[in-house]
Amino acid sequence: MKYASQRVAHVYFVGALTLFAVQVLFGLLAATVYAMPNFLAETLPFSILRMVHTNALVVWLLMGFFGAAYYLVPEEAERDIESPLLAYVQFGLLMAGALASVAGYLMGIHGGREFLEQPLWVKWAIVAVAGIFLYNIGMTVLKGRRTAITSVLLLGMVGIAVFWLFAIWNPENIAVDKLYWWYVIHLWVEGVWELVMASILAFLVIKMTGVDREVVEKWLYAIVGLALFSGLLGTGHHYYWIGAPGYWQWIGSVFSTLEIAPFFAMVVFTFTMVWRGRRDHPNKAALLWALGCTVGAFFGAGVWGFMHTLHGVNYYSHGTQITAAHGHLAFFGAYVMLNLAIMTYAMPYLRGRQPYNQVLNMWSFWLMTSAMFFMTIVLTFAGVVQVHLQRVMGMFYMEVQEQLVLFYWMRLGAGAIVVVAALLYIWAVLGPVREERPARMEAAPPRPAPAE
Repeated sequence: MKYASQRVAHVYFVGALTLFAVQVLFGLLAATVYAMPNFLAETLPFSILRMVHTNALVVWLLMGFFGAAYYLVPEEAERDIESPLLAYVQFGLLMAGALASVAGYLMGIHGGREFLEQPLWVKWAIVAVAGIFLYNIGMTVLKGRRTAITSVLLLGMVGIAVFWLFAIWNPENIAVDKLYWWYVIHLWVEGVWELVMASILAFLVIKMTGVDREVVEKWLYAIVGLALFSGLLGTGHHYYWIGAPGYWQWIGSVFSTLEIAPFFAMVVFTFTMVWRGRRDHPNKAALLWALGCTVGAFFGAGVWGFMHTLHGVNYYSHGTQITAAHGHLAFFGAYVMLNLAIMTYAMPYLRGRQPYNQVLNMWSFWLMTSAMFFMTIVLTFAGVVQVHLQRVMGMFYMEVQEQLVLFYWMRLGAGAIVVVAALLYIWAVLGPVREERPARMEAAPPRPAPAE
């Protein structure tokens, strides 16, 4: 760790992992309700369990992004964060808003809009959090060295703040509401979050492979261009059935099929850079999470998204377990694994240790990844059966649910493994370590190229 202000990232990572534990535990409870419908029915209704599960996911991912920025920007800008105190204030506001929202949900107090259930004061608190962050990081970048990584990261974070403003506006007309509701939901996860993802991956690649920065930056700009080109108009695949004009069926179908391109480019970029670098970085676990992130994102967001993005297919599949399969693997592959990668890389520096508990960390990777892919396959099969029985044959929703119970039990088993793997990861990263770290932890010298 080069700069003292990078220690700010530690509290963000700890807070993010705390909410990560909450998220997976509530996800397990929600999965239990699918298998046993009366489970906690009078104590904690499914709607509340799902609300906590999804909101905790979004907040801890954002908290991880903020922590990643506070860790990597000083190294990129070659100066300390503008105001570490403001960074801690920002963390306090974000965590207080998250805990207050969860407490409100458990008592049945919420805004009612799916994924945006936060009370109005919490939404304004998030605006304040975003403002503090943009000032802090913006001034750090403007007064220091400017790189492609910090520029793309800042662009992504500005997009997060701008599109969040649509969460505050709540139109009375439900069609208009959904039209702009997707400005937050889609343009976050399939637009500006991809910029954050690309910049963090580029930072990790440079640090762990030693590949020339100019090469990485060329890839970064290409990926960002693909993400913005496909992601912005790709929002149209959410407009098919909400009362929007018919031309969105074609715009959404065409541009949504292109959304697979930036994720495929990330796979090629990361694996190519690791191969070209030929370095044995001591933090094998961080490299594993980074490589896994691109593969998981490609399949979850790219392949599974492509499977039902055309309007002719989506007419039958929207709102089924196929959507759930896509959502679970996309979020896990693209953003959960990204956060776990940067935390695995940064925490040894922040705690002044060698890369530690790596075997446990890598066990967590394989357990969590295997369980999530199994869960995705199970939900995909459940969705196909649901589409046929409900949307083609016309059976009632609850009749169909009874036919899917076996799939829900398998999903519950996979969810239990995810929880175990998440706890293993948290212990591996935050648990006790013995060995002190040298002053700097660098990659080993490049291996000689194989003889021709």
